[in-house]
Amino acid sequence: MSSDLVPRFAGCLLGGAVGDALGAAVEFMALPDIRIRYGPGGIQDFGEIHGRVGAITDDTQMTLFTAEGLIRAAAAHLAGTLDDPLAPIHRAYLRWLHSQARVSDHPDFEDAIDGWLIRIPTLHSQRAPGATCLSALARAQVGSIDRPLNDSKGCGGVMRVAPVGLWGQDPFELGCRVAALTHGHPSGYLAGGVLTSIVAYIVGGASVEDAIGRTLDEQRSILNDELARALDRAVDAASAGPANAETVEELGQGWVAEEALAISIYCSLVADDLVTGVRLAVNHGGDSDSTGAITGNILGTAYGPSSIPERWLEALELRDEISEIARDLAAAHAGAPPDPSRYPPR
Repeated sequence: MSSDLVPRFAGCLLGGAVGDALGAAVEFMALPDIRIRYGPGGIQDFGEIHGRVGAITDDTQMTLFTAEGLIRAAAAHLAGTLDDPLAPIHRAYLRWLHSQARVSDHPDFEDAIDGWLIRIPTLHSQRAPGATCLSALARAQVGSIDRPLNDSKGCGGVMRVAPVGLWGQDPFELGCRVAALTHGHPSGYLAGGVLTSIVAYIVGGASVEDAIGRTLDEQRSILNDELARALDRAVDAASAGPANAETVEELGQGWVAEEALAISIYCSLVADDLVTGVRLAVNHGGDSDSTGAITGNILGTAYGPSSIPERWLEALELRDEISEIARDLAAAHAGAPPDPSRYPPR
C-alpha cells in the first residue's frame, strides 16, 4: 500500500465529516443571523446540534455507506461474483434507508441488512435526511442516468460520493452513476462525477487547483450548461479578489448540486488550508453542512488528517469509526481481502 494512501483516504472522510459537523449548527440560518449568534466572523468552531457538539448529519452517514459499498464491491470482485460496484453501493444505501426507519420496495431490501456499519447505533439517528434520497431508495426501481427516477438536482447526490474518487476506477463515470441512483437531473448527477474526478486527481498527486482545472477541461463537453456556468463562476470568483462570505452567497445557497459544488470549489481554491476552507464554506445562508462536507472532502484529501485541529477530531461524532472505514477502504483499494464478517461480498 502506498505510504500516503491511508492519509489521503482518512483526510477525505474526516475532512468531510468535520465540515459537515461545523456547518450543521448553522444550516437553515441566514448569514446575518449566523453573525449575530457567533460573531462578525461567523461560526468558527463546532456548535451544538442534535444534542451534542460535533454531531454529523446525513451527509456523513451516506458517505460512510458509499465507502462501505465500495469495500463490499471489492470483496465481491475478489470472490469472482461481481465486477460492477454500483449494485453493492445501492445495497449500502438500502442499509442507510433502513437506519432511517424507512423501508424500500426493492427486492434486495430485506436481504441487504447485514455487515458491521448498520450495527452502529449512532447511524440510526435521523439527521434531517434528504427527501429525494429517501423517496428514490424506497422505490423498487434503481435510478440510472438512462432511466432517472426523478428530475431532482438537489445536492444529496454529490454530497455523498467522495469515496468513489478515492477508489479511482473510472471516477467521473462512476460518480455520475452513483449520484444518479437518487438524483435524475443532469446537474444532480454530473456534479457527482466532477467531485469524484477532482478527488481522484488529488489522490494521484495533483494540487487542488490542478485537479479542478484538469477535471473541468476534460469534462467540459459532457457537462450541461447550467453546471458548467456555475463552476466557471466559482473559478472566476476565486481569481477575482479576496475570499469572503458575500462571494460565497453570490454563488448560491447550496441546496442544489451545481451551487453546492460551485461553493465548495470556490472555497477549496481560495483557502490555503482545510480550516480556512471549511469555515468559509459553512458561513452562508443555505445548505451549510453539505458545502462544508464537500469542501472538507476536497481539502482533506489534499492535506490529510493532520490538517484538522485535534479539538475538532476529539469532538467529532464517530471519529474512530470514520477512521476505521477509511483504513478499510484504503486496504481494499490496495487489494487486501476485506473481512467477510464485516463486509459480506455482495
